[in-house]
Amino acid sequence: MGRYVSAQGRGRYTAPKPPNADHSPHWYGWLLLDLLLFGVMVITLNYLSVLPDSVSSWYLGVGLASLFVAFYLATRYR
Repeated sequence: MGRYVSAQGRGRYTAPKPPNADHSPHWYGWLLLDLLLFGVMVITLNYLSVLPDSVSSWYLGVGLASLFVAFYLATRYR
């Protein structure tokens, strides 16, 4: 009768996703926390001169890389 055509009739309908379809794996959160803690520990121990070779820029690089990867994973966590 009218000009209204449903979204399904036009082919523009997107079915809803199941509620549990977009969850991260169980280990994902633990990996995220481990990388964060590892990065903070390496940077802290580097500046306290506890690690071998005293203060090294390599330790700083490893710690910052670990933190960067952890923050990247945090943006992907569901």
